[in-house]
Amino acid sequence: MSSANPVSLPGKLARFARRLRGDCSGLALIEFAFAAPLVLGMGMLGTETAYMVITHLQVSQIAMQVADNASRVGEQDVLTARKVYERDIAETLIGAEKLGATMDIFEQGRVIVSSLQQNAQGGQWIAWQRCRGAKRYDSTHGLQGAGATGTSFPGMGSASNRITASSGTAVMFVEVAYDYRSPTPISIFDSQEIVYTAAFNVRDNRDLTRLYSGGPVASCSTYSAARPT
Repeated sequence: MSSANPVSLPGKLARFARRLRGDCSGLALIEFAFAAPLVLGMGMLGTETAYMVITHLQVSQIAMQVADNASRVGEQDVLTARKVYERDIAETLIGAEKLGATMDIFEQGRVIVSSLQQNAQGGQWIAWQRCRGAKRYDSTHGLQGAGATGTSFPGMGSASNRITASSGTAVMFVEVAYDYRSPTPISIFDSQEIVYTAAFNVRDNRDLTRLYSGGPVASCSTYSAARPT
């Protein structure tokens, strides 16, 4: 009676190595493991870039809408120059809150509304300025009272695109500053400051002597996302 010779350990290893060398069943999984981080990273980078572009567009639209709305507000009296009250500006800023609700415009940003007018000497001056938002940001184009006398204040806006007010009217100049926050782990744009400006001439015969009391005051000395009271 004969028995088969037991296979030695080196022989078993050699047979296993031959089977492993010809086995391709896990090839796709290995390739996916190497490619997945690259594909996922490129996808998040594309998402991040698209979100950044959309945020720029939203901030720009808020600036234009607030300036447009501020140029139209005031009491409805066709017989006298239209008076603008504190509540009118506060309501304009509430409109900005609605427009920027999805991006937390007042939690991460600040909106500044300025009334640019001519002073008694024919120079440019900022007659009043109202703000809202938790972001620490002061106007880079002038603060309330700038140019009250004389002609040294050139107006608002960049040097290449200076905005000035004509005699007997005013320009509503709006600045929106916003701190971008990344929605993805790829934070190459995170904490970038986005700033846009817009300006509209007032659309009516407006009383330019002052901003009348009546309603909450959106003071520029207050940094808060809450509505002024």
